Amino acid sequence: MHHVWVLTLVLPLATITACNAKDNPDEIRRRTAEATETMRRDAKAVAEGVKEGMSRDKKAIDINKASREDLLSLTGLTEHEADRIIAERPYDNTEDLVTRHVLPQGEYNRISDRIIAGH
Repeated sequence: MHHVWVLTLVLPLATITACNAKDNPDEIRRRTAEATETMRRDAKAVAEGVKEGMSRDKKAIDINKASREDLLSLTGLTEHEADRIIAERPYDNTEDLVTRHVLPQGEYNRISDRIIAGH
């Protein structure tokens, strides 16, 4: 019986204390400030990642002037293919890579949005 009496008194006290600590306006402001700072930092990181990705996509590689290293930066391009691109220069347009059998159509499709044939 004594245990029941203690639980009857302690349980409501614990609940009231927990509610007061959880609902304290200063605590709510602190947690809100932390959450806001985290969101701001995450949003900035996302924006920088998008900006970097967009600028990277805009940098087309000129197949008539690119170094071997530049060509190898194209996703999936092998050393042999990069050497063939260089050996078969100059190109009138990027489609020459396929029509002149320098690259297979599938490989060309993978890189076509990242290359140009400047003069």
